[in-house]
Amino acid sequence: MLIVLIVVAVIILLSIKQINEYERGIKFTLGKFSKIMNPGWRLVFPIFQSYRKVDIRTKAVDVPEQDAITKDNVSVRINAVIYYKVFNASKAVLEVENFYFAVGQLAQTTMRNAVGSVSLDELLSERDKISTEICKIIDEATDPWGIKVENVELKDVSLPEEMKRVIARVAEAEREKQAVITKAEGEVEASENLAKAASLMSKTPGAMHLRTLSTLSDISGDKSNTIIFALPVEVLKSFEGKSLSEDKIEDIIKKVTKK
Repeated sequence: MLIVLIVVAVIILLSIKQINEYERGIKFTLGKFSKIMNPGWRLVFPIFQSYRKVDIRTKAVDVPEQDAITKDNVSVRINAVIYYKVFNASKAVLEVENFYFAVGQLAQTTMRNAVGSVSLDELLSERDKISTEICKIIDEATDPWGIKVENVELKDVSLPEEMKRVIARVAEAEREKQAVITKAEGEVEASENLAKAASLMSKTPGAMHLRTLSTLSDISGDKSNTIIFALPVEVLKSFEGKSLSEDKIEDIIKKVTKK
C-alpha cells in the first residue's frame, strides 16, 4: 500500500504544471481538446493528457523587406513591423498550425498587394493611411485564428537611385516654380504700391521735391557714387512766361563790347 501511495504521489507531482499570468494552457485529453487552463498550478496527467502553452502578450514581428511595384510601375522595397496578440488561445492552436509563421506570411503578401494598389506619391505621402489599410486586411484574415492585429507600421520605403535623382529634380523644379511665382507676386504688389504713391504725390504740392531730396540723402552716404541731379519739371515750369527785356539785352551787349 505504501508503494502505491508513493507512486500516486510521484504521478501527481509530475502532473503539476505551472501556467504564468501572461500565458494560457490548451489541454488535450486522449488527443481531444478539453479546456483552456488559466494561470496557476494545473494538473496534466501524463500519458492520458497533454498541453500546450500560448503566450497572449502583444508581439512585435519585423516583416522582412519585400520587393513590390507601385500602381505607376515603380519598383520599391518596403519593410514593416506588425503588432498582434492572441485573444483566443484555443483557436490559435486548433485553427492554424503555426500562427507566428502564418501571420508573418500574410503580412508580407498583404503589403505587396497594398503597395501595388497605390502610386509612388501616395505611398510616400500617405504612409499612415496605407498602414491602416494593411492592418485592417490582416486583422480580418486572422480573426478565425483567434489573433487580433493591433497595428502595422511601415518602417522604410527604399527607392532605386535613378528614381531618387528624378524625385530630387522634380522637387528642385517645384521650388524654382514657387520662387518665380513669389517674385512675380511681389513685383505686382510693388507696382500697385508705386502707382498709389505716384498718384498721391501728384496730388500733393511739393511732394516730388521732398521725395527727390530724400532719395539724394539716401544715396549720398556712399561717396563712391556720382550723383546726376535731374531738375524737376516743376522747376522749369516756374520760369515759363518770363524773358529778358530788350534794354537789358542791350546793356549786356555793351558791357561785353567794352571789355
